[in-house]
Amino acid sequence: MNLDFSKEQEMLRKSVAEFLSKECPFDRVREIEDSEAGFDKKMWKKMAMLGWMELYFPTSYSGLGSSFTDMTIILEEMGKKAHPSPFFTTVILCGLILIEGASEKQKKELLTKIATGKRIMALAQYEEEASYFESGIQLEARREGSDYFLNGKKLFVLEANIADDIIVAARTDEGVTLFIVDVKKTPGVFVQKMKTIGKDNNCVVTFENAKVAKEDMIGAPGSGWKILEKIAPKAIVAKCAEMLGGCEASIAMTAAYAKKRVQYSTPIGGFQAIQHYMANMRVAYDTSIYYLHKVAWMVDQGMEARKEVSALKAQVNEQYKFITDRAVQIHGGIGTTREFDIGLFYRRAKACEPVLGDTDYHLDKLAQVLEL
Repeated sequence: MNLDFSKEQEMLRKSVAEFLSKECPFDRVREIEDSEAGFDKKMWKKMAMLGWMELYFPTSYSGLGSSFTDMTIILEEMGKKAHPSPFFTTVILCGLILIEGASEKQKKELLTKIATGKRIMALAQYEEEASYFESGIQLEARREGSDYFLNGKKLFVLEANIADDIIVAARTDEGVTLFIVDVKKTPGVFVQKMKTIGKDNNCVVTFENAKVAKEDMIGAPGSGWKILEKIAPKAIVAKCAEMLGGCEASIAMTAAYAKKRVQYSTPIGGFQAIQHYMANMRVAYDTSIYYLHKVAWMVDQGMEARKEVSALKAQVNEQYKFITDRAVQIHGGIGTTREFDIGLFYRRAKACEPVLGDTDYHLDKLAQVLEL
């Protein structure tokens, strides 16, 4: 097992970091967050031109066929810059679902458009019960002839307000089934952006007799949950990479602040209590980032990694909150303000926790795998 990055991967990391530093400094992040759309369309096109969207997709669908570890590098760098974009939902969540379960026609049409930055997609899975389990999907998909009519409400649908298509997990007679819904062309689809602590594009999507053709179904009727479970490990690892990027950035900016903030004629970084805080933050990050690299390698190799993935997400959920909490304490009251950059990560730490499973959910899954 070799976890060292190749020269090509280091070049990828450097190019992503340089692009985001130039195109999306923290002041620009705040502007995008405060905008109605919550993302920068021109920047999205530039990212597509750089090949980020097509990197992992198979070559037969306008992709480059790179390793999944390459995707974690991009997500990690995005996390360092608190970059607001639909990359995770479109390329990771929906991209993986399409690769796993879509028909050849759907793959050629949608993956090609995603790869070129011409399509933004969202996944509508969770409902008012906020359950991570299959039983939590109750949105009705009523069949009439060759068509289906969707009725119900989905919550916490990331990027739905800017999505061209939404992949909807609905319940048919056969079980949970996935449908591709064209948001702009389908009557009966209503999207409302929610106010959240992370200032992200979290939305409520309501379906009122929204008509979907059988051709827009992903996979066979009742196969939706198996597809979601199959893509979950990679999606979770990708999200953890983004979160750990935020951890690293929080440590770096807090260390810099502790060196220049003077109290009693001494930089606060010289105080033992602050040093203990910084050391604990670094240990929390180091143990998590190395574990991420191991789990990403296991997933890339197609190895069974259910317990490792759940252990990683449970750990990263808590470490991100711990690191940003300590960072804000070191900054003092200004750390919670909109003007200071650390606040961007402090809010995101909590907002990222429930995505693809909170800590309790993954600890329960880990216990089940270990048969405790």
